[in-house]
Amino acid sequence: MSSPIPLSSPVPGAEPPATARGRSEQVIRARILEAIFERRLTPGEKLTEDRLAELFGVSRTVVRQALARLAQDGIVELHPNRGAFVAAPSRTDARHVMEARAVVEPEVAQAAACGCDAHGLERLRRHIAREDEVRAADDRASLVRLTGEFHVMLAEVAGNPVFVRLLTELQALSSLSILLYAQGGRTACPRGDHGAIVAAIGRGEPEAAARLMREHIAHVAADLELSEPAGPAEGLAQALGFTPRARPAR
Repeated sequence: MSSPIPLSSPVPGAEPPATARGRSEQVIRARILEAIFERRLTPGEKLTEDRLAELFGVSRTVVRQALARLAQDGIVELHPNRGAFVAAPSRTDARHVMEARAVVEPEVAQAAACGCDAHGLERLRRHIAREDEVRAADDRASLVRLTGEFHVMLAEVAGNPVFVRLLTELQALSSLSILLYAQGGRTACPRGDHGAIVAAIGRGEPEAAARLMREHIAHVAADLELSEPAGPAEGLAQALGFTPRARPAR
């Protein structure tokens, strides 16, 4: 994801002109998405309108519109009389996200292999080098952010703005799903997968790039525990792990 657009300094609480208002909404959405990518905002966390308005120096109306847009994308949940919360995808939601990625992202990788210019290829290679650096430094927060950004960057070098918007949304939902359902503490894409995809793009092999992306998405999905848990416990004793005692006959 690109860096957040810097805010101007409107009078706190004042209603900005329409152009500035739209730009402010974009900034708020970008900052929230970035925080989700970096796992600084977690599923279920409350997003208070008053506090956001204070932080961004805008009116609550602008904040409300930004949150409504994020809610349309499934990234924020709006609850009457309770407010806005970072979405907490169910296991079913997470499966749907991974299924959508498995369909869309191989096409993105293939398009990148067909249309990526020298500048775009160098950009991807620099990004992979940065991923390797932060992985070696055990900088998990930066690695999580960079591995998520890689997928959006592929859509950018492919030159399709619709893919960029779609991948931004899917990556945010994937980040939330990983926070909830990752197994064994895994929080980032498997080592080596991104480099192999970029190598195929560099060789101009669209089919190989698509195949490697399908395998990569399968690797990510395999790291998530998305099977539905057993049914609810029958009573407090079972929920707490006690063996129910037979009731005496009468």
